[in-house]
Amino acid sequence: MSRRFPRNALTRAFTVLVMAAIGSVAAITVGASPAYADGCYTWGRSLSSGMSGEDVRQLQIRVAGWPGYNNTIGIDGVFGAETRDAVIRFQQAYGLGADGIAGPQTFNKIYSLQDDDCTPIHFSYAELNKCNTTWAGGAVSAATAKSNALRAMWRLEALRHALGDQALRVTSGFRSTACNNAAGGVSSSRHLYGDGVDLGSGPHSLCTIGKQARYHGFSGILGPGYPDHSDHIHTDARSGTLWSASQCF
Repeated sequence: MSRRFPRNALTRAFTVLVMAAIGSVAAITVGASPAYADGCYTWGRSLSSGMSGEDVRQLQIRVAGWPGYNNTIGIDGVFGAETRDAVIRFQQAYGLGADGIAGPQTFNKIYSLQDDDCTPIHFSYAELNKCNTTWAGGAVSAATAKSNALRAMWRLEALRHALGDQALRVTSGFRSTACNNAAGGVSSSRHLYGDGVDLGSGPHSLCTIGKQARYHGFSGILGPGYPDHSDHIHTDARSGTLWSASQCF
């Protein structure tokens, strides 16, 4: 028959020290993790298939550049199959566990990629609007044009990462009607909507940029071989698909 002996003072003291040490290690471990908060937007729950809400919509904006070849994802606040696939590709691209569930690791990666105004760290509103400071005068409201530009920047961030994290040179973004006319743009130009972005050559050739862009949520891609596009690649988020760069594709 086993017997239980009461703890003496020495045993109790040892136990207290061990528990204190464990608590200190736990505190260090928690403190070592990136803060689960952000100056732009903070997610408060993990997101997965079937969920919906503003937090899903905010996630979709950030992963819209990872839909796969010739695909786009809707920014509708509903976590469907396309969103899950985009999350997986985002996770794979940044070396995370690719389970299609947006949790702390995924959100912390997003936090590290964005500034406090919600733009990705390698692009800015000023870079996408050299026309005016108000985003007014285009084919949509100023708020819509600026929102469209933000979504374009996240697609550009994905494209930039896929091209080895080398710079992309933006030569034109949002245009008011007056700015578009001055640039010789067509009356239906996507620049008037805020989602049209022109990219010049740099570390990569125009054709390299244009070919890779097909994987990152751009439904409109025009480049060398298309009239007046010999010196840039045009990307946009039009309804439907238009790729025209005969010297590249």
